[in-house]
Amino acid sequence: MSKSLKDCGITKKRIELFEKINIRNADELFSYYPFRYENLDKSVFKDWNKGDKVVFEATLISYPSTYRYSRLKSITKFKVFMEDNELEIVIYNRPWTSNLKINQKLVIVGKYEGLNKVTALNYSGKSIDDIVGITPVYSTTKDITQKIIHETMKKAFENSKNDITNDIPFEYLSKYKLLNKVDAIRKIHFPQTMNDVSLALRTLKYEEFLKFYIAINLLKKNNDNKIVKNSKKFNYDDVFSLVNNLSFTLTKDQFRSVNEILDDLQSNKIMYRLLQGDVGSGKTLVAALGLYATYLSNEQSALLAPTEILAKQHYESLNQLFKPTGLKIKVLYSSMNSQVKKDILKELINGEIDILIGTHAIIQENVVFKNLGMVVADEQHRFGVEQRKKLLEKGEKVDFLLMSATPIPRTLAITLYGDMDISTIETMPSNRKPVKTVLIQENSFYSVINDIEEKLNMNEQIYIICSIIEENENFDARNTIDVYENLKKYFNGRYNVGLLHGKMSPEEKEDVMNLFSNNKIQILISTTVIEVGINVPNASVIIIYDAHRFGLSQLHQLRGRIQRGDKQGVCYLLTDNKNKESINRLKVLLKTNNGFDISSEDLRLRGPGDILGTRQSGVPSFILGDLFEDTKIINQARIDANEIIKNQNVHDNKKIVDSIISDNDLNITYMD
Repeated sequence: MSKSLKDCGITKKRIELFEKINIRNADELFSYYPFRYENLDKSVFKDWNKGDKVVFEATLISYPSTYRYSRLKSITKFKVFMEDNELEIVIYNRPWTSNLKINQKLVIVGKYEGLNKVTALNYSGKSIDDIVGITPVYSTTKDITQKIIHETMKKAFENSKNDITNDIPFEYLSKYKLLNKVDAIRKIHFPQTMNDVSLALRTLKYEEFLKFYIAINLLKKNNDNKIVKNSKKFNYDDVFSLVNNLSFTLTKDQFRSVNEILDDLQSNKIMYRLLQGDVGSGKTLVAALGLYATYLSNEQSALLAPTEILAKQHYESLNQLFKPTGLKIKVLYSSMNSQVKKDILKELINGEIDILIGTHAIIQENVVFKNLGMVVADEQHRFGVEQRKKLLEKGEKVDFLLMSATPIPRTLAITLYGDMDISTIETMPSNRKPVKTVLIQENSFYSVINDIEEKLNMNEQIYIICSIIEENENFDARNTIDVYENLKKYFNGRYNVGLLHGKMSPEEKEDVMNLFSNNKIQILISTTVIEVGINVPNASVIIIYDAHRFGLSQLHQLRGRIQRGDKQGVCYLLTDNKNKESINRLKVLLKTNNGFDISSEDLRLRGPGDILGTRQSGVPSFILGDLFEDTKIINQARIDANEIIKNQNVHDNKKIVDSIISDNDLNITYMD
């Protein structure tokens, strides 16, 4: 068991800070890896070129003066003397310089602008010998600075290094010439050279993948050994008759996915399946046919949606689909009238409701099914394991289907979801118009104003997305409040402007979305709360400020909001970021509307956490491992994990298997 932070000698105040980011013990702290390293060397003034990053020691010769140009932004200037040269230093948004004194020695890290001017990134009163060298750089928060992380990491390591043991069996440490765990932690957090970092990464990545595949093997074995269920009784032709009268036909991928689900329902093995498909690929219809088969088998179903808006949309669309069948659907959410809720709960336990759609409200203890046979979780990564577990426990041996609109290539899906069966919808319905995507390298609404005025004149509606709600000194980006106020003034009653963000109450959000759905609001300013499932066919334009701040898959999800009707959708990506890599990343969206290609690129660039959400406690996550760059390590770890599972009688193998079982709850009925 890992040492607590308290046992590592960390103060109570710092423990509280780290607990806010879910770091409670030494293992979790040591797994908080640097995201980059600064290799700083002393630099001599005569060698400086404009644009160089420079590190130098100098003497302060003028008192700092600070100028605030907005509530949260400032410029501070002062002069220093270095090697017979007077330099002007500028530092942004760092107004707390009153403690600096004339003739004080400072070490400055910054960018040389030419003409004896330096834009400082940081300054310190330490000796330059304490600053130069390889320095790990960690993700910080408002309360947890680089200094706090470095000091805490050093103290925790010194007080626990003698207790750190190897997770990787000795056979594999020796075979691949890997580091002992204590040396790997030392070299990743306190490297002397970049070669130290490389050696540590090699060991720690292998450990991550090895643990992952051992856990997947255990989960697969756990699920395969489950007590069999009674198969559902229905006729396939009866199920497919539901779609015979639709104005379109199922795509080949939809048809195959439906058959895979129906086969699961009729088998004696409990279904545990992921249904993945691109935005607008028709996943809901596929899931609906599974729900209908369950109804024909005289069992109830539940559909879990992440938001009240999406739950209501599912209710409306399924009600329309099931109208000819006599099947009874109800929707349940927190803000409902209490008497209506009571009536629904009574009908549910009496078996008078066939499908219950709802938010987390349907997980509550007082929601009791008479005969629950199937659960569908939409946007599955937005629900915690315990939430899904509670819903599954409302029935006996319940079939489980998870839907995800963030598709990943099948080979990667098998790697990441090795304990699940996977159905994939790649072909899009023929009536879907691909969204036109335009990249504009300015972060200004006025760049697109003519196009917007034209769309509004045609009675079409517009989303405008910002990455933050309100102005933030630590985050330089457009915010919903300012954009909302500015556009209200600009349109001045010609068109109605609405505001939607996560700090609003569910009732407020619902009111705004209803107004937008009914075209009472023509321009909706929002954060990414509209990302999932919002369906307003008349909305044909989406403008995304600071597009470089979003992942590609998230941008693709957002533009999917305007792929709902028969009008040509247009997505404007606005950014004033000049970074070539960021611009090239955004250009991926100009080349393709295929969500599989986009999420594959996003996985390569950003890692699985951003794509899949938190999987669950039963499977170790990848912090360092890269699914694209580390294919050799992945393949070897998969082979080694199989060997370890087969040979658990070997002491080291049993030790790592037991630790994974101990660290993770492998007894959850269904893991994802």
